[in-house]
Amino acid sequence: MTRNVVISGGGTGIGLAAARAFAADGDRVLLLGRRAEVLERAGVLGALTCAADLGDPRGVRAVERFVAAELGTVDVLIHSAGGAGYREPEAEADGDDPLDAVLHDWTLNFRLNTLTAVLLTEALKDRLADPGGRVLFLGSIAAYRGSGKGAYAAAKAALHPYAHALARELGPRGVTVNVVAPGYVEDTEFFGDAMDEERRARLVAETSTGRAGRPGDVAATLHWLASPAAGHITSQIIQVNGGAERGH
Repeated sequence: MTRNVVISGGGTGIGLAAARAFAADGDRVLLLGRRAEVLERAGVLGALTCAADLGDPRGVRAVERFVAAELGTVDVLIHSAGGAGYREPEAEADGDDPLDAVLHDWTLNFRLNTLTAVLLTEALKDRLADPGGRVLFLGSIAAYRGSGKGAYAAAKAALHPYAHALARELGPRGVTVNVVAPGYVEDTEFFGDAMDEERRARLVAETSTGRAGRPGDVAATLHWLASPAAGHITSQIIQVNGGAERGH
């Protein structure tokens, strides 16, 4: 049966890999993101696209109207939008107080990673298929052990209690809610220009598998969690990091 799959951040990286996996099954995919040209270049066969800022309620309401008109019911909702701010414009200095920069960084990270997911979920949760609906959040290994950006780690960690509460709320409708938490994944735009070979080597060395993650690794996990085989799995955080969270 063809399903309706909505993927935020669907134009690049993990979101795009997930979109291709679902489209290959014949599912109808809607790609969401801020950059219309990136969504259009994604090249996912038969996919719909809708450009919107998901950190802005007005943008989310526009998506809600689009979904109502084009899809009606949402079978799978995947939240892949996010980032640590590496690719965002630098904040303009507004005085000499360093707390201004702290406020900007933390506000930005919660907007990119937490609010985009929460606002979109709240707007679409009444449209989730019941039974059988799936909500899948992209978390991070950083939520377990911190990262170079504490604001990013905290924003991803905030998804955990939200997902647990949502699983309890939607469970009686036959809807499952889970978080997939990747480690270092190559071939994405996440780091912008902030990744060098020394840092990459260190992150790979932390794994037990001896390699970096790939978007397809995470996409395959999302695809399985959305399948009937995973129908009794909910309120879980599934790590996909080659054992790196355990360290060496």
